[in-house]
Amino acid sequence: MTAQLNPQPPEQAATGAAVRADPLAVLRRVWGYPAFRGPQEAIVRHVIGGGSGLVLMPTGGGKSLCYQVPALCRSGLAVVVSPLIALMQDQVEALRQLGVAAAALHSGLEREEASGVWRQLQAGGLDLLYVSPERLLGGDLLERLAAMPGPQPLALFAIDEAHCVSQWGHDFRPEYIQLAVLADRFPAVPRLALTATADPRTRAEIIERLRLQQGQVFLASFDRPNIRYLLRAKEQASRQLLAFLADHRGEAGIVYARSRSRVDQLSRELQAAGFDAVAYHAGLSGEQRSAALQRFRNEAAVVVVATIAFGMGIDKPDVRFVAHVDLPKSLEAYYQETGRAGRDGLPAVAWMVHGPGDVPQLRRFIDDSEASAEQKRIEHGKLEALIAFSEAAGCRRQVLLRHFGEVLAEPCGNCDGCLEPRLLTDVTVPAQKLLSAVVRTGQRFGAAHVVDVLLGGSTEKIRQFGHQDLSVYGIGRELDREQWRTLVRQLTGLGHLQPVPEGKGGLQLGRPELVRPLLRGETSLELPLPPPRQERRRRGRPASGGPALVEPADGDQQLLQALKAWRREQAQQQGVPPYVVFHDRTLLELAACRPRDLEGLSQVGGIGAAKLERYGEAVLSVLRNQA
Repeated sequence: MTAQLNPQPPEQAATGAAVRADPLAVLRRVWGYPAFRGPQEAIVRHVIGGGSGLVLMPTGGGKSLCYQVPALCRSGLAVVVSPLIALMQDQVEALRQLGVAAAALHSGLEREEASGVWRQLQAGGLDLLYVSPERLLGGDLLERLAAMPGPQPLALFAIDEAHCVSQWGHDFRPEYIQLAVLADRFPAVPRLALTATADPRTRAEIIERLRLQQGQVFLASFDRPNIRYLLRAKEQASRQLLAFLADHRGEAGIVYARSRSRVDQLSRELQAAGFDAVAYHAGLSGEQRSAALQRFRNEAAVVVVATIAFGMGIDKPDVRFVAHVDLPKSLEAYYQETGRAGRDGLPAVAWMVHGPGDVPQLRRFIDDSEASAEQKRIEHGKLEALIAFSEAAGCRRQVLLRHFGEVLAEPCGNCDGCLEPRLLTDVTVPAQKLLSAVVRTGQRFGAAHVVDVLLGGSTEKIRQFGHQDLSVYGIGRELDREQWRTLVRQLTGLGHLQPVPEGKGGLQLGRPELVRPLLRGETSLELPLPPPRQERRRRGRPASGGPALVEPADGDQQLLQALKAWRREQAQQQGVPPYVVFHDRTLLELAACRPRDLEGLSQVGGIGAAKLERYGEAVLSVLRNQA
């Protein structure tokens, strides 16, 4: 579970620590959970004892409890550094529902609201304060924290989304580097950095930049077994998306697209198909983005179509799917974006279509950027890792976890590679034909034209350039169009083909050490290909959904709907998202076990003392009315 870097002895770390409560008792009383999960308890006790460290835990794995519980067990104020206002709002609202004194300081507060937070802070009335790195380091907040009265005014610093400190990571924010000042200004206060996405190199940079060399590293599994990974060859992305969503009507989800225009187009198409869809991208006004976000947080079945500007820090637990109609920019970005699905631990789906046109475009984005040559090299390496994942012949999850330094011994059984196994085919001769066609046509045309030549097509472009007279014309009829396009995508991913610089999607030969032996027949190549077109038609459309969402028995469906209606009414009255009142998992358990009294309610996961007092009688009333 853990890897240790020059650990501080526990007895030394605990010296002078003022511990107010037992962590397990706090967990049960405040959150209503009977026990910690995975490495949570070890992390919590390490921080309570005064220790610092780095926590790597997947989204939905319970990272927030690793600092929230110590914040209530240690004396003083816990300061949580968080990058986004939406995340702060979700966390603060959820904590207040639990009876915890929490607040946030950010630019979205009205002046009177901010003044109220300052008054609470000065009066010692807060357990947790959420701030952005800019707010913490700007102005006089650090000085005010240093001047707070009491023998132990600060309980801990928690640095969430700590991968933002790394220039090797996918979401670098320069302000995070300055957080190293906390080690100098507050050397006796525990510092806990937390992230869900960090490969080994990024971890090393987090430790170095945040001065955590004397801390401890807690590494939980990156696996999200409740998420089903489904990848499809891109044909007509809009049509494929609608077919996928047909199995997910009435569910909340996110659809990611690369451009603003594509987001607008897809959102209109989904609305026309009867989905409650909203667009979200940086080209919309602040009011439009805020309205889309609030609808997604507060309503049950909204589908947000967005660029990557949406989602980081969104704490909505019941997102049932995340769909990509374009390749993301890296495997880390893909992991983080898909991690917004199934935070409640219930089944969810990560669905993506990808095609040969995605890779050249992403490579051009990197090459045309103003980044340094070294940074471009890093980004190209990350893109290659993403391509390897998208073209994996077997278990997707094994490839994904391997990227983060974790080994999954057995195939997961919950991805398209496992559920729809593809046989390897000897593609040596077709690959030779494809490479030859690229050469014969001048190493300047895109995949569609090259495939047309191999299939003996009669297009205007073929006639314009006289390619019907080439020796490679019509020599590829043993494969159909989708099989050829799959082979193009695979050879591009493997490095046998590469985009023509500034060539608008054109292809040229790739790495000579791969291409030459293959063309000479010195090496062979086996890759998975889709079945022939006739067989695909017989099979019909592959299942696009993940495992069915676990619901109560048929007789309990009416009760579940009544509980959801009651929750929605409570949320509207308080102006908070429904999941802040109770998670779906809690409602499912209530509908299944039907507790009859407050004692029975207290045994349901997610119902702590504050929620039992606040909602107990009302929930029992709903249960009695549906008996």
